[in-house]
Amino acid sequence: MKNIIVCMKQVVDPEAPLSVFRIDTEAKQAVLPKATPPVLSPFDENALEAALQIKDSQQASVSVLSLGRKLTRAVVKAALAAGADRLFLLEDGSFGEFNTSLTANALVAAIRKIGQFDLILCGIQAADTNSGQVGAGIASLLGVPCITYARKVELNSETVKVERILPAGYEVVEAPTPVVVTTSYEVGALREPGVQAFMSAGKKPMTVWNAQDLGLPSGKNTRTRFLKMYQTTRDARCEIVEGSSPEEKAAKLVMRLKEIKAI
Repeated sequence: MKNIIVCMKQVVDPEAPLSVFRIDTEAKQAVLPKATPPVLSPFDENALEAALQIKDSQQASVSVLSLGRKLTRAVVKAALAAGADRLFLLEDGSFGEFNTSLTANALVAAIRKIGQFDLILCGIQAADTNSGQVGAGIASLLGVPCITYARKVELNSETVKVERILPAGYEVVEAPTPVVVTTSYEVGALREPGVQAFMSAGKKPMTVWNAQDLGLPSGKNTRTRFLKMYQTTRDARCEIVEGSSPEEKAAKLVMRLKEIKAI
């Protein structure tokens, strides 16, 4: 049986209106009202779908890792309802949501604690930071190959075969297991579980580990330090261009755009 690990992040809903979005500068995190619950990163949902497609074709165990300061159980358990076999929650006050170095180190500590794996799947990036660093960071720390931008993933006896997206098409890449693969949306949207799947998800094993369980002292000992998080402010002004004819208005508009160096 093949062992697949999928890393999935809980994020603020990317579809939430900007008007309800705010930054907690003390906690250095994005905050939404309770009426707008968090979601699993859509990019990571693609990674889980890739794992489930492999599971459809052969015997495989799919474990999901999710890291954060405080994880909403109803959100992260959706991975179990979709078809994952086990859920590992890495939950600690020191786990900063936007510290990619700490995230990669914590995930690797959990992966080593879990033990044997053949394939680790991540989304190409998180839906909140869009950094795309964690997958490559995991591979670097584990000392295994990393293949990015996968649109199709095949897990064979000792290798992984990937169709990797290029600007003008795709290339086929093969690497020995174990390996880390980051998936793109071309893999496909995560399948919709039925009501029965959500009901049975609560019976599947879920493990919660904190920083001490993983042998991690604190986030302050990583190579990066998250200094500040804030919302930018933008000033908007509207100027009316007057003129007796469309031609005159157009000429004045061009002159004004040149004055402010917009053209």
